Amino acid sequence: MKESIIPALPYNPRSFAEPIPGAPALEALNISAGYPSAGSPALRGVSLRVPVGARVALVGPNGAGKSTLLKAAAGLLPVEGGELRIFGQPIGICQPRVAYLPQRSEIDWRFPINVHRLVLTGRYVHLGWLKRPGAHDNHLVKQVLTQLGLDHLAGRQIGQLSGGQQQRALLARALAQEADLLLLDEPLNAVDAETRTIVTDVLAELQQQGKTAVVATHDLGRLETDFDGALYISEGREVSPPPGAFVGLPVGQELAWTG
Repeated sequence: MKESIIPALPYNPRSFAEPIPGAPALEALNISAGYPSAGSPALRGVSLRVPVGARVALVGPNGAGKSTLLKAAAGLLPVEGGELRIFGQPIGICQPRVAYLPQRSEIDWRFPINVHRLVLTGRYVHLGWLKRPGAHDNHLVKQVLTQLGLDHLAGRQIGQLSGGQQQRALLARALAQEADLLLLDEPLNAVDAETRTIVTDVLAELQQQGKTAVVATHDLGRLETDFDGALYISEGREVSPPPGAFVGLPVGQELAWTG
């Protein structure tokens, strides 16, 4: 089932809490998570820690559990066991600081919305229950569309974009949220060279701003150039990297499976 473009309800700012100083951007302690209708969890006993300001690849084949982990961290799937924290806080407490980018195939691109409006939905998390987007929100949307080379397509219906442009539009929506932790599910899967370059450059810029990105991928070819470190997952569990595979940041910098 494809996802709705616009969230049903905006985030309630009254439940917001500040990050705990020194806490990892993302920490999972022996978590199990999955889809309620599946019968058994897609993740089982996973523990990990990702430091603030890192670009981390979550590596594994299709069906390994990468998407489940990202959706659980985004608060979109229930955690059935263990503990999952964002900046030291329970899921939901720091949610305005977390932006989730789904796989492009999960979106209904026939939805009657243009590119500007799609990206503007990234601001809903800051607007409370009834407040409408204002001049600042629309200005920010224009900025990120320019940053991602989509400003000339702002009025185009989203289904009229190329695959690479659609992927950039989803990333623009995440950037418009001004989140500190980005959870990106296969953002470079089957995209053109221009999109790959733009997305890679944008992620590097975000890191310079102190933001954290956890990026699901099964592409091993660019790990060492595009990421600080990599964590490997298979069949719903953390696994040791293949011999000679890129690992990156040492455990002393807190990038590690902790189980």
